[in-house]
Amino acid sequence: MSFKSFILLSFSLALPVAATPQLELLWHTKDLRIPESVLLGTAAKAPTLFVSEIEGQGNAADGQGGIALLNVDGSIRQQNWLRGLNAPKGLASFQGKLYVADLTELVVIDIETAKVLEKISAPDSVFLNDVAVDSQGTVYVSDTRKNRLYRLQQNKLSPWLENVEAANGLTFVGEQLFIGAGDKLFKADGQGNLTTVAQGFAERADGVEHVGNGDFIVSCWAGLVYYVHADGKLDLLLDNRPHNLNTADIGWDSTKQILYVPTFLGNSVQAYQLKKPKHNG
Repeated sequence: MSFKSFILLSFSLALPVAATPQLELLWHTKDLRIPESVLLGTAAKAPTLFVSEIEGQGNAADGQGGIALLNVDGSIRQQNWLRGLNAPKGLASFQGKLYVADLTELVVIDIETAKVLEKISAPDSVFLNDVAVDSQGTVYVSDTRKNRLYRLQQNKLSPWLENVEAANGLTFVGEQLFIGAGDKLFKADGQGNLTTVAQGFAERADGVEHVGNGDFIVSCWAGLVYYVHADGKLDLLLDNRPHNLNTADIGWDSTKQILYVPTFLGNSVQAYQLKKPKHNG
């Protein structure tokens, strides 16, 4: 080996190795009924995981679905907190109300009493999937089969954004809405103009959560979970496909950096600690 080659090799070995974020399994709660979405919130003034359970068919108005409550340690607090929904999927909350995407309706629930306040039909909808609420309380809902987003104004749902292929996961960061759709993560401004943040998911995007500094975690229903860096770089955090476990509409605890993963046909919810690499300098 030449002296020059030795110096170059020594320098390269001294450089820090670029580590990737990791997920560490904390708990795995079984015996749920096709859980599709998890949302961290409060019920009875305690930290609570709301879990939408489809129980029946994912596209059937059969009245079998509902919302279960888990404690943040994974124990089931109240599995029949609310029943009688159809195929409940995405969840969001605002000022004491829980919003649920339920096939062709947005269901509004009073969290304190666990009572349905109203059911708002989305015109020409087929498969409402996720819900997000902005800082002013305006609600947005995705319809994956219609490639569309609805917006709730004056207690009416109206189409807001069209031709977003396989539109699914929604989350707000400040005043900007982020949309998981197909193999892409989009950012939408107030006028509905889209910018691609990242692309290249191996399966269709499902849940989207912001984890700080412009980074996101995106799940794909087929069993994949990705870390999306602010520059669009993708790191695969989890591949549950060999275990036949789905990774549906994820939930996030921003304080404790814990990811909640509903496994859909796996009939369970998993909790993972996100571990980010420490950077020196």
